[in-house]
Amino acid sequence: MSNASVPLRLLVIGAHPDDAEYRAGGLAALYRKHGHAVKFVSVTNGEAGHHQTTGPTLVARRRAESRAATEPLGIEVEVWDNPDGRLVVDLDRREEMIRAIRNYKPDLVLTHRPNDYHPDHRAVSMIVQDSAYLLTVPAVCPDVPFLRRDPVIAYLSDDFQKPYPLDPTVLVDISSVWDAKISLLDAHASQFYEWLPANMDRFSEVPETRGGRRQWLDHKMQDSSRRLANRFRSRLFEMYGDSWGGGIELVEAFEGCEYGARLDPANIARLFPFLPG
Repeated sequence: MSNASVPLRLLVIGAHPDDAEYRAGGLAALYRKHGHAVKFVSVTNGEAGHHQTTGPTLVARRRAESRAATEPLGIEVEVWDNPDGRLVVDLDRREEMIRAIRNYKPDLVLTHRPNDYHPDHRAVSMIVQDSAYLLTVPAVCPDVPFLRRDPVIAYLSDDFQKPYPLDPTVLVDISSVWDAKISLLDAHASQFYEWLPANMDRFSEVPETRGGRRQWLDHKMQDSSRRLANRFRSRLFEMYGDSWGGGIELVEAFEGCEYGARLDPANIARLFPFLPG
């Protein structure tokens, strides 16, 4: 059941087909659980994300994985055609982004922070930022109706420290939808059981059975989530109170962006209606 008379619209814009699931899959599952609309966009086609398969074969596989991940939750998904590992910030990409955001009319947009290890992540962040104000300018991309007001834009979490570390505005307890998040990631087998372990020289750790792999992934993600929760425990106390906040281990964190509408207390209450009042 929805908590709002008009369902909210969440748009998660990642550089690669698994980015939205990894950093915002829990929030997406909560949105769907409460009757709200969710869309994942991958700005690149994912063609470079494997150690053995590349090009059109991998693109087709990653598109299929994205559909398999999102369809059970009713999440809309798009994988664009920009080449993986070669994304640049230019006018064509900006206009592509402006049209996509205008067409979806989101209440909340999530994307990468601008300081990140991957050039595609940095490029996507800059493209979204460069598009933010222009969403409301009628003379820009006049073929698509302009927005009367900007959506709220917020950043996905990361561990990078320079030029400044993550400063989350909102932390979300995703324990009630944790299994749904793991299912989203589990569908991206090419990434979480093949490419990423191989790239980190940890491929030998991956179990051979399907059930074993999912359990292994679950444990790794829980460890990562606990580190995130402990890193921002004081913020969890502020948001959830001492009793609840002290026990939360499965979280996602989001930092408000200065562009677009602000993630102020009123918008936090509106966009995260499942948080304590």
